[in-house]
Amino acid sequence: MDAAWPALERHDAGSWVLRAAGGVTQRANSVWPRALDAGQSDDDLPALLADARSWYRSRRLPVIFQVFDDVRNAALNAVLDEQGFTRQSETVIMVRGTRGAGDAQVDAGVGIAAEPSEEWLRLWWDVDGRGGGEALATARKILTGCPSLYALLRDDDGTPAAVGRLAVPATGPGAWGGLYGMATRPDFRRRGYAARILRSLVQAGTAQGLDGYWLLVTAANHGAQELYAKAGFREAGRYLYRQERPRRSLTGC
Repeated sequence: MDAAWPALERHDAGSWVLRAAGGVTQRANSVWPRALDAGQSDDDLPALLADARSWYRSRRLPVIFQVFDDVRNAALNAVLDEQGFTRQSETVIMVRGTRGAGDAQVDAGVGIAAEPSEEWLRLWWDVDGRGGGEALATARKILTGCPSLYALLRDDDGTPAAVGRLAVPATGPGAWGGLYGMATRPDFRRRGYAARILRSLVQAGTAQGLDGYWLLVTAANHGAQELYAKAGFREAGRYLYRQERPRRSLTGC
């Protein structure tokens, strides 16, 4: 998942990976807290946090962690609780294998390309993006930082209606792909377009020899979870983001 949505800047801090991309998306601007290195203990967490604060502040970015809310990150979450980090954007990880993916007829209405077209980018950004042209340019670098397939479906009148991306960070036996950027224009929803995009990307990945797929969906988006469940995906875990609260400057009042 880290390789499928690569930050433009990375710093390997041993136990943690610090990621930054100008503030575009939480995932690309957060700390990935891998398991502590040999010889380290939970007592080292405050020092690691201090180093992370320094790194992000030098980039004028908030300190954000991407963590599991279970035993794997229990000690870290306790430290973040003590320091008032918020809890936000709980995300469900869903997975499925390839069984049945190669049996369905190819959807001729879905175009698939190895690069995101301007139409693909604009539709996705209009639905899910935050920011102007500079932020979109950064997002494009993130998207294209990993080999991927980009699906676009047009309405009957030729208007781009829905898009999706299959990230393929690895190939060969046991390789999996990640589904990202699933977006449908609001005026074209409830027509089955998202299901067609999803099915086409899974078919394309299976044709390339992938053994399975994952996708990420916010815990509050029950409609999307239902769609993915119908497509054979099941919940495999959850994570959330912990963000440092902004510190207000002292005033004379």
